[in-house]
Amino acid sequence: MLYSLTGSVVYTDDQSAAVSCGGVAFQCFTSRNTLAHLRDGEEVTLYTHLAVREDALTLYGFFTQDELAAFRMLIGINKVGPKVALAILSALTTDDLAVAISAGDDKKLCMANGVGPQLAKRIILELKDKIAGASFVSDAVSGDAAAAAQSGKLGSTAEAVSALVALGYSQSEASVAVGRLDPSMGVEEMIRQALKSMTIKF
Repeated sequence: MLYSLTGSVVYTDDQSAAVSCGGVAFQCFTSRNTLAHLRDGEEVTLYTHLAVREDALTLYGFFTQDELAAFRMLIGINKVGPKVALAILSALTTDDLAVAISAGDDKKLCMANGVGPQLAKRIILELKDKIAGASFVSDAVSGDAAAAAQSGKLGSTAEAVSALVALGYSQSEASVAVGRLDPSMGVEEMIRQALKSMTIKF
């Protein structure tokens, strides 16, 4: 099993990178988020996943262990293959992915090529209860994810989230902002406070 590769980047394209280790260049398929960190000639460590099939051995590599963990979690879902997982990790960071799943934000997942509403809902359904304990979710993001999940369970907060989505914010952004507020607030006050916090943040 290959855990990681450390060597010089000798080639990149829009879906892979080749890393030279001891005179042998290994091609790793990867996400755009990882590719953004790579420069030809620079030394890099990629954390790897080797997919073994009867007709092929395919290597996937990632700039961080968190992204590798997210990739492995995604490909564990029925009908989510490596190509779709890479598309998701190209469209979203691991933090964005965690919050979107917790908030039930299927539209955010649909930003990835090849992910339609049905598949996005399947991903959320299968991972919503697992995402908080995932190794790639930091304590800070875990708090955002918990706030997003909680905001979808309460009547007034859910109403405030819907209003913010209608104003153009994403489901996950609105869920996190509202989820941090006191649930005893009125809906209008929640909307005002959430807008204030998002104006400061964004």
